[in-house]
Parts: sequence; C-alpha cells; structure tokens
Amino acid sequence: MAGTSGEVVLFSASDPMTENKRDTTIQKVLARNKEFALNYDAAALSPQPQLRLVVIACMDTRITLAALGLKPQDAHFIRNAGGIVTDDVLRSLLVSHYFLGTNEVMVINHTDCGLMKASEDEMHRRIEKEAGVAASSPVRFYAFNDVEKNVREQLEKLNAHSWVREELTIRGFVFDVRSGKLKEVVPGA
Repeated sequence: MAGTSGEVVLFSASDPMTENKRDTTIQKVLARNKEFALNYDAAALSPQPQLRLVVIACMDTRITLAALGLKPQDAHFIRNAGGIVTDDVLRSLLVSHYFLGTNEVMVINHTDCGLMKASEDEMHRRIEKEAGVAASSPVRFYAFNDVEKNVREQLEKLNAHSWVREELTIRGFVFDVRSGKLKEVVPGA
C-alpha cells in the first residue's frame, strides 16, 4: 500500500508515538503492575496451559484471547510478525510440548497482514531509510502475498521437523479481521 508521498505504508497509526509518549505508556504499565501485584497469588498459577494448547500467531493486536474464546492460562501464545515458524518459534513450541505438556497447535495468520503489503526489499529499503544506516546483521521479514499459502508453509515447516511428533495435533487457520471469524486452512490444498 502506498502512502501520500509514495512510500510503502506497512502499518499505520492514527497517533504516532513520540519518545515522551512511550515513557508515559510504560509508566502506566508499571503503575498497573503495582496494582496487579497486590492480589497476585503465584500458588494459583501454573506455567502449563490448562487446555494443553499452543497458538502460533501473528503479533497483530486483533488476534486476542477473546477472539479465540480463550482465557489467561488456557494456552501458550507464541507470536511474531506474520505468525512465521522461525527457529525461535520452533524452539518455544518444543519446550512447550516436551516440558510443559501441550499436545495441540493452532497456527493463525490473518487477513490484512502488514507482511502482505510490501516485498522483502521494500521493507529493507524503508527501514534503512528511516534508521539512516544499513542493518548490522541480516534480517528476514518473511513477506508473503497469499495468507492461506503462508499458513500451509508454516504447517509444512512444523511437520517436517523430526522432533515434532505425530501425536501433536497441528492445524492452521486464517483470522478474518473484518468478521472476527477463523477459517481453517486445509494442508496441501
């Protein structure tokens, strides 16, 4: 998507944050944490998800616990831009499965994803321009054009790994940001 000056617009915010606003937001979070900690009962919590579920999803804020009918403690959430199965996502999934007992995985991408709005090269150029310097180490954004195809590719990555066992149920979905509904993606279709 192109902005008014021709630059690629991946994500837009109606009110861009300034340094001062970031400090204000963090201060609010810290104040809310103090209130939370007053009634915190560590004995009532477990690192093991009650539903034995892992959700690998895009970091998009529209994919919420409520959107999935889940509550805190129901599932492990592993999130990144695009809901991509990277080495780090795989690492977290393996810890969740082998050490914390999860046995089902949902891979969730969504419509209107920012990674579908620009190519890998366009993202690199924009960030390099805004940062004013080249990347000091390689960065891959995993840009894609077809959300269902991307979900299938993530399912294939998971199923191809030798430590992802057959008893681990893995299914893929696309969250429609307009309707709020999940649509299952059939592997290999």
